Amino acid sequence: MSSLPVRRHEDPAVFGRVAVLLGGTSSEREVSLDSGRNVLEALRGRGVDAQPVDGIPALAKALAAGQFDRVFNVLHGHNGGGEDGIVQGLMDAFGVPYTGSDVLGSALSMDKIRTKQVWLSLGLPTPRYVRLGKGSDVHAAARELGLPVIVKPANEGSSVGVSRVFDDAQLDDAVALAARYEGELLMEQLIEGDELTVAVLGAQALPSIRIVPKGQWYDYNAKYIAEDTQYLCPGLEGEAEAEIRRIALAAFQAAGCAGWGRVDVMRDRASGQFYLLEVNTAPGMTSHSLVPKAARQLGVEFDELCWRILEQTVAESSR
Repeated sequence: MSSLPVRRHEDPAVFGRVAVLLGGTSSEREVSLDSGRNVLEALRGRGVDAQPVDGIPALAKALAAGQFDRVFNVLHGHNGGGEDGIVQGLMDAFGVPYTGSDVLGSALSMDKIRTKQVWLSLGLPTPRYVRLGKGSDVHAAARELGLPVIVKPANEGSSVGVSRVFDDAQLDDAVALAARYEGELLMEQLIEGDELTVAVLGAQALPSIRIVPKGQWYDYNAKYIAEDTQYLCPGLEGEAEAEIRRIALAAFQAAGCAGWGRVDVMRDRASGQFYLLEVNTAPGMTSHSLVPKAARQLGVEFDELCWRILEQTVAESSR
């Protein structure tokens, strides 16, 4: 089994004053608050001078006042979340280091359509899709792809606004649900098989996780509320496990991502083929979250994981 590189720093003072950026105004606010509380407790437990900051306006005010030396970003989503590049641009403007991907990686990964375009240009596998603009004939799009399909907002996370559509009669309701959220809509081929995810820390893909929800699929309830979802880690064995980690890391880097994140993948039940779904650049850090589960498989507990993520914001020469 692989292991993480040796920790570079032992003294929490190296981090200075740390803002744990949480909450915000996106559709994922409640999840982000939960993540942030957990990260804050873990860092403080290791002696880090960490303080919560709720949302981008509060962070801007704090950075202008010079209150923090670096930022641990667990602000999920967009439109007031921390995964669309906006807050990364703010932190760059103040010259304050932060966890996770930069402006480009964050903005690109938040847009599922353009992420898929990048992957396809590099020969990385992702389900066939159709972009649904205003006035698009969704029934024609479904015929082009072939049912079943997934309909979802192109710029949301946490399975918000997502529907699985198995017959033509379900399409209009699925589009109406997804259209409640801003931005373009995406219809993609539904891959039936195993749901998997691969966490990335630095330049290393962690053991995959196979997700086995009690319901039909891994929706918002299964992710954050239900206690009966099974998480099998590693999710695969042998060559298949090595391949999914290779593809996930390649997808993460192709999207310009860095630091830490998570890549969601489907494995077709009939063919065994992997299909890339999306990249999460500020993944959940709740009791149900997947990056901590993958790290634990390598013997890395939650507080150590938070330390490792934060450590990436310190320049190599700062030893």
